[in-house]
Amino acid sequence: QVQLVESGGGLVQTGGSLRLSCAASGRTFSRYTMGWFRQAPGKEREFVAAIHWSGPITNYADSVKGRFTISRDNAKNTVYLQMNSLKPADTAVYYCAANTGTTSLSQYDYNYWGQGTQVTVSS
Repeated sequence: QVQLVESGGGLVQTGGSLRLSCAASGRTFSRYTMGWFRQAPGKEREFVAAIHWSGPITNYADSVKGRFTISRDNAKNTVYLQMNSLKPADTAVYYCAANTGTTSLSQYDYNYWGQGTQVTVSS
């Protein structure tokens, strides 16, 4: 089992940057594929990015490709989401999630979830 805690959210202007972090407990972090999802008010939770447990394989939603970068540091049990060129449409609660499989786009394939961190992009 793994517990996840997100941090790094906040208020930023359009075009700005934020880096989200997700710290995981447990000794087997390196065996988990990690994902980031987001949920805006009144909308369903949507996939943002994922990184395979092996590291090099990543997956991104089309809406964030070229602007967001997911990475992981297994020595620190942490996954990151670097968000650049932020837009008001990126405003949402961002969730970190873990699974033992592939870099799935489906939230239903992820077994463990953090509590979320709010990202607000002002116009």
